[in-house]
Amino acid sequence: MDPAQGVGLYPMHRCKTIHLVRHAQGFHNVAGVKDHRSPDFFDSQITPLGWDQVDNLRKHVHSLGLSTSIELVVVSPLLRTMQTAVGVFGGEGYVDGIIDVPPLMAENTNRPPISSLNSPPFVAMELCRERLGVNWCDKRRSISEYMTLFPAIDFSLIESDADTLWELDVRETDEDLAKRGLNFLKWLWTREEREIAVVTHSALLMHTLAAFGDDCHPCVKNEMCKPFNNCELRPLVIVDRSYTNH
Repeated sequence: MDPAQGVGLYPMHRCKTIHLVRHAQGFHNVAGVKDHRSPDFFDSQITPLGWDQVDNLRKHVHSLGLSTSIELVVVSPLLRTMQTAVGVFGGEGYVDGIIDVPPLMAENTNRPPISSLNSPPFVAMELCRERLGVNWCDKRRSISEYMTLFPAIDFSLIESDADTLWELDVRETDEDLAKRGLNFLKWLWTREEREIAVVTHSALLMHTLAAFGDDCHPCVKNEMCKPFNNCELRPLVIVDRSYTNH
């Protein structure tokens, strides 16, 4: 086989599968960009249509067998991403009112609680948040409030209870957002899990993925970097091609 045809081979231990997911439709998505600066959309949650998207993606994930192969779910600490993550990758609903493990999501938005039973661990990570600043939909609540809403999500990697990253008058630049996204990918590589789901946001995905694929055919780069729809899942593989010992 001619390597010039674009086919690459890599040792399995130098590869990690990540399933990238953009959150389901939020109320700010319906309102439009001009309203994102309104405090009315503070930490926007997902719409009824968004919950339908979650339910459909959950069925798809189960049909592919990903519900048993994914070892970790990493999620942006915003309401819409956590709702999406637990709805897609969480356990089943509680039966007959018996609650034997902490719920991934307490009952909210007219949705029943979601169990953490037989689900992968969930961890919240600030590095995969949406672009910071100005837009109220991208400002998070306090971690103590989230811990009540999502008891089984691990928030231990988040240093501050209050949102100290979001600023009313300063919007994160494209360059800083891309740098943060690349740092997030580097952090993912340090994890021992080999198959990880990430539930995050459109701008972070767009600016992070734009740094990759220049060594591929343009159609491959386009396939990898095209904008994400709400609640779209896109599996990719991280490959370590550096000179490191594993």
